[in-house]
Amino acid sequence: MADANHQCAVLGKPIAHSLSPLLHNAAYRALGLSGWRYSAHEVDSGHLPAFMASLDPSWAGLSLTMPLKKTVQTLGTPTGHWATRLKVANTAILDWPDGATMPLVRLYNTDVAGIRLAFEHAWGTDCATHCRDSQDAAAVILGNGSTAASALAACLSMGGIHRIVVAARHPDAHRGMEEFVAANSSGVSLETIPLHHVVERLGSAEVVISTLPAHAADPVAARLSESRGQVGGTLLDVAYDPAPSALGAAWRGAGGLAVGGEEMLLFQAMLQVRLMTGGETRVWRGGEPAVERTIERAMRKALQEVL
Repeated sequence: MADANHQCAVLGKPIAHSLSPLLHNAAYRALGLSGWRYSAHEVDSGHLPAFMASLDPSWAGLSLTMPLKKTVQTLGTPTGHWATRLKVANTAILDWPDGATMPLVRLYNTDVAGIRLAFEHAWGTDCATHCRDSQDAAAVILGNGSTAASALAACLSMGGIHRIVVAARHPDAHRGMEEFVAANSSGVSLETIPLHHVVERLGSAEVVISTLPAHAADPVAARLSESRGQVGGTLLDVAYDPAPSALGAAWRGAGGLAVGGEEMLLFQAMLQVRLMTGGETRVWRGGEPAVERTIERAMRKALQEVL
């Protein structure tokens, strides 16, 4: 199997900045998968069906970034807890029955777990313990798009977070977040505010997740620096280019712990590699700590060479 030819790729628009090929190919080398290749393709929502129709059985999986995480819902079957509930997927696993010219497509969301694992790595403990020790922890999410939906689910999965504020440039869009919280949690409140009002909420937040595109959070960073306020929580800025972001630098300057988006990218990519190479007829089914550590080390080394 290690010498078989398999293809995987990340799709989105824009895509040239993506570090996913770097991470996945590093994992393949660590696993000894000489016949596996991972590439990047610029694909927008309108061209996604045609791209998927063009694939052949050498294709094992796809990573999906903006703007495809919701578009892909009509092309596959949501699988797993959060992909089913969120209707947002960043991973497509392609299964090819004998003689099939089109794959069966299973959709997963690894962003939720990737966000949670990035915080746990930074804290050195599990999220439930950290948030419980913080007492009545609050979370702030910047943005309200597809990645923000995954960030919201990650906050609900942490345990111990009782208050969530979503600060968005267009707060009236994507109003389904309130219904999602009500359906998937008990005793968690959600408030949506305009992005320009968020700085005053940051000081009391234990968890802050910026899901905004690169530079979109720069005005927040400037206001935070100008306010000379102090923060005590942890920021995860999912944008990893530039690194560090202006928001991350301002957060550290205000006394907080800032985690770069490459941490989320690394952990969600590890889960994607497991899904894409795993299964009964594939290579790595996961659950092997020594292998997982090897893959994580290989990915971190690859990141250090470019960041």
